[in-house]
Amino acid sequence: MSSFTIPYPDGLPVGDGWLPCQDHQQISFPYDGSAVADSPVGNVGHARRALAAAHTARAEMATLSTGKKRALLLAIHDSLAAQSTGLENLLVLETGKPRVDCRTEVARSLTTWAASAEEVAHTHGETVPLDLQPLGEGMIGYWTRRPAGVVVGITGFNYPLLLASHKLAPAIAAGCPIIIKPAPNTPLATLWAVHLIREVLIKHDISAAAVQLITGGIDVGEALVSDPRAAVVSFTGSAAVGHQIARDAAPRKAVLELGSNTGLIVASDAVLADAVDAVIRGGFYANGQACISVQRIVLVQSIADEFEQALLARLDEVRVGDPRDEATRVAPLINAASTRRITDWLADAVAGGARVLAGGTLTGRSIAPTVVADVPYEAQLWCEEIFGPVVCLARVPDVAAAIELVNSSRYGLQAAIYTKSLEAAFHAINTLDAGGVVVNEIPGFRSDIMPYGGVKDSGSGREGPRFAIEEFTVTRMAMIRP
Repeated sequence: MSSFTIPYPDGLPVGDGWLPCQDHQQISFPYDGSAVADSPVGNVGHARRALAAAHTARAEMATLSTGKKRALLLAIHDSLAAQSTGLENLLVLETGKPRVDCRTEVARSLTTWAASAEEVAHTHGETVPLDLQPLGEGMIGYWTRRPAGVVVGITGFNYPLLLASHKLAPAIAAGCPIIIKPAPNTPLATLWAVHLIREVLIKHDISAAAVQLITGGIDVGEALVSDPRAAVVSFTGSAAVGHQIARDAAPRKAVLELGSNTGLIVASDAVLADAVDAVIRGGFYANGQACISVQRIVLVQSIADEFEQALLARLDEVRVGDPRDEATRVAPLINAASTRRITDWLADAVAGGARVLAGGTLTGRSIAPTVVADVPYEAQLWCEEIFGPVVCLARVPDVAAAIELVNSSRYGLQAAIYTKSLEAAFHAINTLDAGGVVVNEIPGFRSDIMPYGGVKDSGSGREGPRFAIEEFTVTRMAMIRP
């Protein structure tokens, strides 16, 4: 059974209470299509009420002391930690991700809340020597960071609790009220988390309107991001939607964490067993629905045959099955439309000359772990984000050609290289056009405290508690003539 008993009130957490919703939608378990629970569906009216309540909550949030914000964030961490098993179970049901990935998501979410609590004390400014110019002689100058105002956070379906935490926790640490909008497919864990957060707010004598949640369609999102009361919009999702959000939000700030088609370079001197292991671990986790999972594997020609044979020999380790099973590593994608998109892209690539070396078929609702070679570089399977359990192999003469090929993309979130050479490693770090470069580890490596974000169509701005707090604050300059 995949049914779930809702542990929070019906409706949407807007203002200081919960607003009823006329419309609801069924959230289904991707593995077998069974009902998990009904979710409230908000509308533009709910969005406007949330914006008004958040706007009112600005002053209260802005005056919270450093100590109070730290205590608040730690209390939220503890409240979420007490429900970690339930959150894990719910994430399996609504996302369809394997249990191992959902357990990791909960643990990383808790790390994000704890790290945000510690970063509160590190939010500071500095003095400015105004007397550099004659006009400022005798003056004192310094700047501080002040809350920007209302934050609107919009998250993707693949890591709903973690993505929300990377917006909610830094917003509170910055002293900003926040409205979170989860993906329509996966709102349940975020609704539960927001309920727990608001209970902690109330216990600390802070208005629950400091943290609100809205569900709904494109019209609700447009109402949130285009409203001048929203000082910052933080979005995680596709490039096309992110670019539209940036246009709608202008001239206000948009922090965009968008997609990618991550490249992994394997040099001629790489430890091949480690590089193969990186693909097994990094190409199929979360059913391949991760923006920094391995997609394009660029092999130096001299080791390509050996790598290919070793990878195919280990592919059976990526077990396909029920995501509730501890042993499962690949399960069905979030919905049938995503599955059809990938199988269509695969068919187009094969028609253009690509060779399917393994997989390419359906096991029940799941796409079997798939390895494809000779994919045309203009094919969507190569140049766009697959977001599924498919990896593509390409061969090049040397590392320089590999870097050039990885860079020949409109995306640039993270990339990786496997090599024993310090020269090659630093050449990759200095020349790969990406927000992060990983050496001898999966390109999907992310520490939740590091600056995380991309270049080109992979976005702008950075997440990670310290860096998101900076995105959610503005500098205020003080200029004093005693």
